[in-house]
Amino acid sequence: MTLAAFCKSLSLAATFGLLAGCAGTASGACETPYASSPQMGKGCVFENMPNPQALPSAGAWKIWSRFLVATKTGTVPVDPIPVRPVRPAQLEALDVEANHIIRLGHSSHLLKLRGKYWLIDPVFGSRASPFSFIGPKRFHAPPLTLEELPPIEGMILSHDHYDHLDVPTIEYLAQRVQRYFVPLGVAARMVEMGVPRERVTEFDWWQAAEHEGVRLTAAPAQHFSGRTLNDRNRTLWASWIVESGPQRIYYSGDSGYFGGFRQIGERFGGFDLALMENGAYDAYWPSVHMTPEESVRAFEDLRGKVLYVVHNSTFDLAFHTWQDPLVRIAKLAEAKKIELATPEIGEVLTIGRPRTNKLWWEGLK
Repeated sequence: MTLAAFCKSLSLAATFGLLAGCAGTASGACETPYASSPQMGKGCVFENMPNPQALPSAGAWKIWSRFLVATKTGTVPVDPIPVRPVRPAQLEALDVEANHIIRLGHSSHLLKLRGKYWLIDPVFGSRASPFSFIGPKRFHAPPLTLEELPPIEGMILSHDHYDHLDVPTIEYLAQRVQRYFVPLGVAARMVEMGVPRERVTEFDWWQAAEHEGVRLTAAPAQHFSGRTLNDRNRTLWASWIVESGPQRIYYSGDSGYFGGFRQIGERFGGFDLALMENGAYDAYWPSVHMTPEESVRAFEDLRGKVLYVVHNSTFDLAFHTWQDPLVRIAKLAEAKKIELATPEIGEVLTIGRPRTNKLWWEGLK
């Protein structure tokens, strides 16, 4: 194996947890501070909700070797991804009585919630990787730089994978964000990146808190965690409910389809906007990411009003073409008469206000 191939394999393994089969588990009594969590299972690791319908992933070596040797077609765009630059004056002009969301790329978003700024899973780095020189490289620049971000009141993180928890981004923002809201175990990651521990609040599923007029609730997701070859599921993963004024926003984080979506929809009574994962799916890992069809089913379970799709169009993380998630979800939404939001990178969506959705990927290679 060449050095480049070896580095690529390590990057992929760390990014996606593909070598989980090589990770050991602790024996004996669980000494983690999270032992009382209902999500804590054997070996001091977190577990998903029981789901007899969940299909198993292929073996670690089978997945890993496929990434190394398989030929990919159409997974990286040839034409430039359209990006709308976001300027500070534009952000300041947004109505302080409304809730706005700006797509930064992949699952990263900047929110202006009734005048205060928040971030969701911000990744401004050039690669979704533990290495700066190899690993999935972003297709487009962010619509604004880290230096152009306004003062951030809060940051919400779904889990610790590299395409959601980005070291360069967190290190830059460490002292510039007032409060961080993360699943159990992720606080230690943040502290390693320079975030003051007193600014981080950890959540188990169904725990809630309020900050500056925004109510946050961590909810179940069906996924996994880990940033190295031997720390799989040492931290928790979550979806999130964000309530600002009379409006409710749901963010799926990364998740396979499971019964928890219906449970969340029943508990909260529906959502004005649902940010749903739609990308990086594959038959080799059928239960940790959703196909477009499953994303729509989950959205219906959640009782959402507007389906806003995320986790696509920024990184090459699977084997489907880069347009496939968008093409399929648009056809499904049209057939089911679902209001779909596929904003361009940098586009502002104001929740509850009319907009015209653009299928911006059409005609691009």
